Amino acid sequence: MRLTSLHGRHQAAGAKLVPFAGWEMPVQYPAGIRAEHLAVREGVGVFDVSHMGEVETAGPGALAFLQRILSNDVSKIAVGGAQYSVLCREDGGVLDDLFTYRLAEDRYLTVTNAANHAKDLAWFQRHAAEADGVEVIDRASDYAMLAVQGPRARALVESLLAQGEALPGRFKTVEATVAGVPALVCGTGYTGEDGVELLLPPAHAPIVWDALLDAGAAPVGLAARDTLRLEVCFHLYGN
Repeated sequence: MRLTSLHGRHQAAGAKLVPFAGWEMPVQYPAGIRAEHLAVREGVGVFDVSHMGEVETAGPGALAFLQRILSNDVSKIAVGGAQYSVLCREDGGVLDDLFTYRLAEDRYLTVTNAANHAKDLAWFQRHAAEADGVEVIDRASDYAMLAVQGPRARALVESLLAQGEALPGRFKTVEATVAGVPALVCGTGYTGEDGVELLLPPAHAPIVWDALLDAGAAPVGLAARDTLRLEVCFHLYGN
């Protein structure tokens, strides 16, 4: 069973830990699912979603490659932009739903669902072998991810930014410093509320987690993630 870099924080907070997609993850905290759900709807909650996977695609052929294997029009993503899409088999069946961020002209980062990361990565690598000028890199071990969600989420994260920095707009991404830690900040919330995702070096994730909780965010587990998503018909892949 794999552990995120925040596993010790979850244990100390009294979280109920369960197996999920090969990881031991917090399903809920002592406050309970209803309280966590309402914290996100009415204030701000933070999820450890470090079990999600990341695949980097780079090189002069990256755009053409992604345009072939993703269902959405990748050419519409500006540098610093994001796009929701699905990864399909040849017959149109869906392998996964995912977000892709354009970090530079010829560099993209795609976030996969935890349960599907290995098969998604293999699919990327298989098709990259038939393409020119593209490199596919597994970046899952390079990032922890915290999702900060709720009507107060942006104001809370803004209070932790370095002076002169700002959060990205919806479906945008920027590099920023959060609680002293360099992060890729993405404006692609998935709970029906506004919010941002913070992609961080795993070793520094506990610093940012602590800062978010100290600033008033409630820790939220996977159970409330599901109830929040169901409430707005954001169905979780495979469930």
